Amino acid sequence: MTDRDALTRHYDHGDLLGSIERGIEVLGKTPECVTLDDLAAVDEFHIGGRQASIAFLDQMDLAAGQRLLDIGCGLGGPARFVADHYDCLVTGIDLTAEYIEAGRVLCDWTGLADKVSLRQGSALEVPLADASFDHAYMMHVGMNIEDKAGLCSEIHRLLRPGGCFGIFDVMRIGPGDLTFPVPWSSLAETSFVRSAEAYKTALQAAGFTVTAERNRRDFALSFFERQKEKAAAAGGPPPLSLHLVMGERTSEKLGNLVANIIANRVAPIEIIARKAP
Repeated sequence: MTDRDALTRHYDHGDLLGSIERGIEVLGKTPECVTLDDLAAVDEFHIGGRQASIAFLDQMDLAAGQRLLDIGCGLGGPARFVADHYDCLVTGIDLTAEYIEAGRVLCDWTGLADKVSLRQGSALEVPLADASFDHAYMMHVGMNIEDKAGLCSEIHRLLRPGGCFGIFDVMRIGPGDLTFPVPWSSLAETSFVRSAEAYKTALQAAGFTVTAERNRRDFALSFFERQKEKAAAAGGPPPLSLHLVMGERTSEKLGNLVANIIANRVAPIEIIARKAP
């Protein structure tokens, strides 16, 4: 089995859209009236959800009418938020066909299909022309990509001069074997967590200049504690949440992630880089 096969197997659900439909029904909603905010808890698959998205994306000088690339877009939650909140045109790319198929339906539900285009494919080989995008970003994606140098080189090719590349990934901050499974991988062999220094080296080799870096460890631990308290008070997760995406082992995956963060092995880190004007 190749790394790509193992990755697809990790993320495949089987009835993801059906699970989301049942979740919105429990909320008393229908596809005709469900909102971006309703969906955020299930379609923003990264630590901190919508709150983290805003804090991250606000650093990228986004403006109305710009074209953005969402690398590893998943269900397209951040892409839809960017399209709606910042009035941008967003192309998302992801390896998992089920995510893309479900994400396109969610774009239809939210009336954003004209501003968000989701494609299945590899971030290492994007079939689009040089300088196609004003900016690019990825959230919790690099942990699944071994070739960081190739990724940065491809994004540099796709960006127009002066464009930003924003990264919000789980990165190495200390020694020690990670405990698996975690949300991005069931096995150590398919997890490619690297340090911020490794990312910056790859970015600089590709021609980027790193302009900002922020460790979000404390934010992450606070976020997980709030989620735990909410779930306990409600007697379980809400109808729409990441348990629909991660499946039966959600608690184990999230518990291991929190334990790895507490042990100072990893932390969510933001890096903002810019292509020369």
